[in-house]
Amino acid sequence: MSEIEDSEFVAELEAAFVEEFGADAETATAAAEKAAAFREAYDEALSVTAVTDRLADGSYDSFEHRFDYTVGDLAAGVEDCTDSRQFRIAGFGDLAADPEQGA
Repeated sequence: MSEIEDSEFVAELEAAFVEEFGADAETATAAAEKAAAFREAYDEALSVTAVTDRLADGSYDSFEHRFDYTVGDLAAGVEDCTDSRQFRIAGFGDLAADPEQGA
């Protein structure tokens, strides 16, 4: 994946998150970067359309919850991805174990 392809992917997602799903600019940027990181780590063929189509099917009102659900849904389709929290807006949360512990 080239840097240009990554930046185009992020830019297209940012725009879609704001225009189609009502995310604020800061949240849209964070979500697009997390989607790009997931794409790089687990699914190089992941398209903007695949992300936005799944996001449109979300059953949550807030963009953040819809995005996090979408990431979990995408991760469920990847055998090697056993923990998608690093790619979610909510991240690991206050009660989660430290992912760096024991590393």
